[in-house]
Parts: sequence; structure tokens; C-alpha cells
Amino acid sequence: MNPKHVDFVPSKQANKKMSRRDFVHSSSAALISSSVLAGGALGCVGVANASTNVVEASLEGRIYKTLKIGMVKVSGSLTEKFAAAKEAGFAGIEMNSPGMDVAATRLAIKESGLPVDGTVCSTHWNKTHTSADKKVRAEALKDLQTAIRDTHAVGGNTALLVVGHGKDGPESEIWPRAIENISKALPLCAELGVYIAIENVWNRFLYDHDGDHLQTADKFVKFVDDLNSPWVGMQFDIGNHRKYGSMGDWIRALGKRVVKLDLKGYSRAKNNWVKEIGTGDIDWADVRKALLEINYYGWAAAEVGGGDLARLKQISANMDRVFGLSGK
Repeated sequence: MNPKHVDFVPSKQANKKMSRRDFVHSSSAALISSSVLAGGALGCVGVANASTNVVEASLEGRIYKTLKIGMVKVSGSLTEKFAAAKEAGFAGIEMNSPGMDVAATRLAIKESGLPVDGTVCSTHWNKTHTSADKKVRAEALKDLQTAIRDTHAVGGNTALLVVGHGKDGPESEIWPRAIENISKALPLCAELGVYIAIENVWNRFLYDHDGDHLQTADKFVKFVDDLNSPWVGMQFDIGNHRKYGSMGDWIRALGKRVVKLDLKGYSRAKNNWVKEIGTGDIDWADVRKALLEINYYGWAAAEVGGGDLARLKQISANMDRVFGLSGK
């Protein structure tokens, strides 16, 4: 089956909006303590390749490592879990909301010195913004607003969101439903300074689930731009759509719409995700190049099977390798 493409010409409003989104990454960087930033200058370290005139560079000083709280399989208090993530080399951690204990999370941040950079909306798979049921959409909006408020309360600046599911109806119906519902949360985003970070996932929406490996990010671009807000971007998952397209090209197409990254590996040969970040067949050199091309500075969240401190250190080291980081 041929991939479906969307022809999209940005409006003057969209162009204006994109210029306003340019400060997203500096906002993300503000969450990092000065001690973390001291590890390297904000810039790339690279060597020019004379044969291709391409700079093969690391993302040192540009990428701030984080992970999902559910990956931390360390016994003890929330503070002890945060401390383990910090010891493993992570600069932040993502929580789940609704359901987060804000007071306990604030205490863990204070006692461990590890910030919360954002949250994942914990109910977005079963309460979708694309549902044909108005009551379900109202609940989805309420939960998203809770995630935004909780994120702000603990000092984060992104609320990851899966916007809906193709099972809820044809694209011509679920697209406007999602836009209308999510738009109702944007005033709160602006008030609190929290971004809705849309994740590209296998939800049969904004791509052709039965299509080939030559698909583009065009529909994700158009969906973000239809929301027409500087408070909406992509938490682009490097790996989730490797089956359908080139991760480097998707990053280039999304450009400044990328406000955060998720990270996993994928093997098209095995038709599945892989355990270790860096294995599989993602072209990480091209991913690094693409991130430099869009001038990305910000968080990258591991999203793989977690474990004890040793496992967390392994994940952190894998992230260092694929991004060309020193691990300091």
C-alpha cells in the first residue's frame, strides 16, 4: 500500500506561531541545575567530514537525560527512587498524572536534588480526545488539565499526551474532535507555562498502520499546526515509527515542533522494539544530524524496560552512546 501524504502549506499564523515556539528548548534547559550544566558548554562537539562536508557531531550540552518513573524498580521511598535515577546519570524524571502525589513528589525533589521535567497523562489510552462520546471527551479534558496542573505544581513543563485512537472513527471525524477538545486546555497551558507534548504512538491515527516504511510525518505536522498554539508540540518518540519511516527525516519535518524526545530502539527485521537503546536498525548518526539541524536543546526520556540501579546505569550509558555524550 502506498503511504498517505498530506499536502500542507503553513499559513501566516502558523509561521508566526513557530517563531514563538523557538524558546521551548531554553525553557526545558532552565529546569536543569547549574551543576548539571557545568558538565559542558551549550554547543555541539564535532569533527568535519571532508568527504561529505557533514559535521559528525555529538549532542553534548544539548541533551538532558530523563526517564519514566515506572522504569525505576528500586525499593524504598520515592526519594530513594529519585536518588537512584540521579546516581544512574539522569538529570530528571517523568511522573504520571492523574494519580501523582504532588506533596510526596515535591519532597522527593527536595531531598534528592533531582527535578521532575514533566508528566505523562496516565489515562489517555482509555479516555480519548477522539471518542464519539462527549462524556468521555470531557473526562479526557479534565484529566489533561489535571496533568497540566500537577506538572506545574512540581516544576515540570511538559504533559505528554496520546491525542486519541483510530478505533474511535474515521479520520475525518476524530481529527476535528481531538482539535476541539485539546484546544480547551490551551488557556491553562498558557497560564501555567506547561506544554502539551503529543507523542507519536501506534494508535492508528496520523499515519497508515497498514502502510509501508516510506511514510512521512506530514500528518503530525498538520495536526500540531491545526492546534495553532505555541503551547503544543511533539514529544517525538525516536523508535515508535521506525517501522513506517525514517526517524531522521521525521525529526527534520517536525522541526521546532519537537519540544521533547522519547527514546527506544526498533528493529524492522524483527518487526519489534528492542531491549537496548542503540540496537536495532535506527540510523542514530542521521538522528544526531537531524537534531543538530533543527537546533534541538532539551530533554530526552528513556522509555524501555527498567530495573535496578545497575540496569538504570546501563540505560543511561546507552543514551550516552547514541547521542555522543560524555556521560559526565
